[in-house]
Amino acid sequence: MAQPALRHDANVPGDFFVDTTCIDCDACRQIAPGVFHDAGDQSAVFHQPAGAAELLAAQKALLSCPTASIGTVAKHDMREALGAYPELIEEDVYRCGFTAEGSFGAFSYLIRNERGNVLIDSPRFSGPLVKRIAEMGGVRRMLLTHQDDVADHDKFHERFGAERVLHRDDVRARTAMVEIQPRGNEPIELEPDLLMIPTPGHTKGHAVFLWREKFLFTGDHLAWNEARNTLYAFRSACWYSWPEQTKSMERLLDFRLEWVLPGHGRPMHLSTERMHEELERCVAWMRAR
Repeated sequence: MAQPALRHDANVPGDFFVDTTCIDCDACRQIAPGVFHDAGDQSAVFHQPAGAAELLAAQKALLSCPTASIGTVAKHDMREALGAYPELIEEDVYRCGFTAEGSFGAFSYLIRNERGNVLIDSPRFSGPLVKRIAEMGGVRRMLLTHQDDVADHDKFHERFGAERVLHRDDVRARTAMVEIQPRGNEPIELEPDLLMIPTPGHTKGHAVFLWREKFLFTGDHLAWNEARNTLYAFRSACWYSWPEQTKSMERLLDFRLEWVLPGHGRPMHLSTERMHEELERCVAWMRAR
């Protein structure tokens, strides 16, 4: 739990606060944008929750914070917030919350599937979340976009027997036992309606996953930038190769999609046509860099 003695000076007075252990992962600002905002290199409370909806959102942000940097002065009944995750996005796709410090607060997602549920990247192995996932049918397969967001993959594997997928070029010591390690840059059909698309750039072995030609889980490859009002790649966080990441982005133009669901950055839902246009804009911007 956050420490009142470390309360950030940018917080407004009141119950909820962020302390100075915040790592600026942006999770709270996505979950409760009416309560938390950017205070430079950390987050802070700019508006105390007003009404049940804002209160629940703030509580969910508190639970999801990877560094326990959000706190309250008063004691809260957190049962509703604890039961809110995985949180439905659309159809059978859910956001997990409970982000992990080891993944710098990246979001992970769950696909509920009659063939067995699929977890994209790893949330924190938190009791309430694990219990809820078990009630939803567990996890048959874990799809890891890249080496940065593997977090508690081993614990989910041990708990559910989940088969893990990670591109061979991003396998490291703590992921050496991952069951499936594809190579190369060609798309791989993992199962009907589920495609792995290698996208080297952010890291050498980065990959995205396309579900039903609609939902694209993008890890750290692609997100929505609110300030630019367009799709965006993180130039300042490209650890392997910007030219390769540009080529990877160009290859995505061959696919249909409506949702971009990133680990970091804002998700976005657009029509197939509009998404293609925005992706073309992103590619053009990347080529010019």
